[in-house]
Parts: sequence; structure tokens; C-alpha cells
Amino acid sequence: MKDKCRCFWANTNNLLYVKYHDEEWGQPVYDDGHLFEMLILESFQAGLSWECVLNKREHFREAFDNFALDKVSAYGDDKMEELRQNEKIIRNRLKIAAAVNNAKIFKEIAAEYGSFADYLWGFTEHKVVFETGKTSSELSDKISKDLKKRGMKFVGTTIIYAYLQAVGVVYSHEKDCYLYRENV
Repeated sequence: MKDKCRCFWANTNNLLYVKYHDEEWGQPVYDDGHLFEMLILESFQAGLSWECVLNKREHFREAFDNFALDKVSAYGDDKMEELRQNEKIIRNRLKIAAAVNNAKIFKEIAAEYGSFADYLWGFTEHKVVFETGKTSSELSDKISKDLKKRGMKFVGTTIIYAYLQAVGVVYSHEKDCYLYRENV
């Protein structure tokens, strides 16, 4: 796994992280189910490392019914308490409540635009943005502001920028990385 030069953040001692870097991060995503999963996981990352979240990803999938949007948006107090007691995931009360709230708003956006993917990719006219060395941008500012206006939580510009990178709206592999490119 150490045979290729990768982005500085990809911990080559963690095979799960290397696989994520090599096969998933920065790849354009148009599937609403995957977009929802990544939005929820990125919101749980706030104040933590992505590696911490990634290492718990399978536990999150199990705890959150494989991120089934209709199920998560219908979670009540009992299910949220069950999640708060689950030692295999990040048990932050506010982040759990935000996940349920954000699921409801995600559904509303998908209904309004035909899909969440159409909403998200519409900000770039369905084109990938190629840039490196940033933690936020005018694009993440704009999307963050719109999501907050709609009522989403834990969607600040830095979280949204990381989300855009994760789902390939923003392509940010570094110049020394074997996956680097400047355009399509």
C-alpha cells in the first residue's frame, strides 16, 4: 500500500483509509443513497478526524439502518436514545438529532429537485471543480448557507467542503498524489 504516493492525509498504515482514498474519495457520486450517507458521516466528523469516522463507518451503517433515508427521517426519541447508547458509533446527542433532522430536509430537497444529486450538482452546472489546498470555498459557502437556510445542522462551510471533496464535486487529490489531475 505504500508503493504509491498519495495525498498527505491518507494514513498508509490504515488499509481502510488507503482503500477509501484510492477508490472512493473524489469520485463523482450521483446516487442519493450514497450522497445521504456521506452527508451524515461528514456531519459526525465535525471536531474529529475523518479517519475516526471512517473506522466506525460499518457500525454507523448498522446503527442507522444502512442510511435508509425514509427510516432515518422517521426516527423518534426511542431510536435516538438507542443511538446515544451505541458505543460503536459517535454518540453526540446533537449530531444524532441533526442526522434525523437533516434526513427530513434531504428528502424535501430531493422532492423539490427530482433528486438530491440534481440539487447538489446544480451548483456547479454538473461539472467537477478541480482545486487543492483549501478547506472551504465560495462554492461550499453558498451550499452551506442554502442548507442552513433550509434548516440543516452541522453543515458549516468546512464540513460541506469536505463533503464536496468526498463525493467528487470538488476533486482535490494533491499534485504529488498518483490520482492527481487538473481536469477531466
